[in-house]
Amino acid sequence: MRTITHTPPLALVVETVPAERERAVTLLEETDLDVITCASGEAAVEVLQSCGEDVALLLTRASLGSERDGLRLAAAVGKLWPGIRLVVTALEPEACIRDLPRSATCLRRPWLPLDVLVEAHRAVHEPQALVS
Repeated sequence: MRTITHTPPLALVVETVPAERERAVTLLEETDLDVITCASGEAAVEVLQSCGEDVALLLTRASLGSERDGLRLAAAVGKLWPGIRLVVTALEPEACIRDLPRSATCLRRPWLPLDVLVEAHRAVHEPQALVS
């Protein structure tokens, strides 16, 4: 049961570095997505439990410095909320892509704004197929 209803789709940005979090927010606010931010994977799970059906895009870094890092978060989201487009940033995307769900995208950090905008567009206009 959803506890939050929200008309525009949401982007959930999970980033430990405040400047990087703000950079993502500033960029994503220019899209059709409303933005929610979290500084940890644990906080992101709480947000997803309350409004995961409204989230179209999850942008996180692979290493969050907590028990639920970005890779574990992406794996959980891929299973529990398969309709969310997953974008994970990493210093070595080639290495991290092996640990992600097949539907996830891994971008090199620091990420390029155009790459994130392309993923945001896809999240809104090409929703992920739900696995039954």
